[in-house]
Amino acid sequence: MGKGRLEAFSDGVLAIIITIMVLEMKVPHGTEIAALQPLIPVFASYVLSFVYIGIYWNNHHHLMHAVERINGPVLWANLHLLFWLSLFPFVTGWMGENHFAATTVGLYGFVLAMAAIAYGILVQCLIALHGRDSRLAAAIGSDLKGNVSILIYAAAIGLSLIESWISLALYFAVAAIWFIPDRRIEKTVET
Repeated sequence: MGKGRLEAFSDGVLAIIITIMVLEMKVPHGTEIAALQPLIPVFASYVLSFVYIGIYWNNHHHLMHAVERINGPVLWANLHLLFWLSLFPFVTGWMGENHFAATTVGLYGFVLAMAAIAYGILVQCLIALHGRDSRLAAAIGSDLKGNVSILIYAAAIGLSLIESWISLALYFAVAAIWFIPDRRIEKTVET
């Protein structure tokens, strides 16, 4: 089965997610700069989520470039990933509107963790399809970066009940880790 429709559909869904997130930012009433101040948490949560969606789009692109074909389990795993990513506008808006309250930051981390787990499931479905000796399997390796990210999310979810700013710092740290595209696949596919 070809991968073109999966790529196109995923790109479309991610574009819609970004569009929904930006439309959730309400225009302030007033023309003075001070009118923007209440929007700082909303904008900060939007920036963080935009970066995450960009990271997923970039890594998904690289992942699809490394595979030759897909099958039914891959389609379902991809939809599973898109489900969790589609919740980004809700948790982003809720967190920003409530100025990073503990519950909202914890739920945001839960969605981040579930998206990371879903991405890992997608990768494993693709490796199962292409074989443990495939270029993709060699590129992914033990996926230390992905596994560490999930552990950081879990810690951040727990810490959100103590101090939400620590959790936010951890979410930004994971985004920073992934901001530079994952070169494992690029290097393997180019050789």
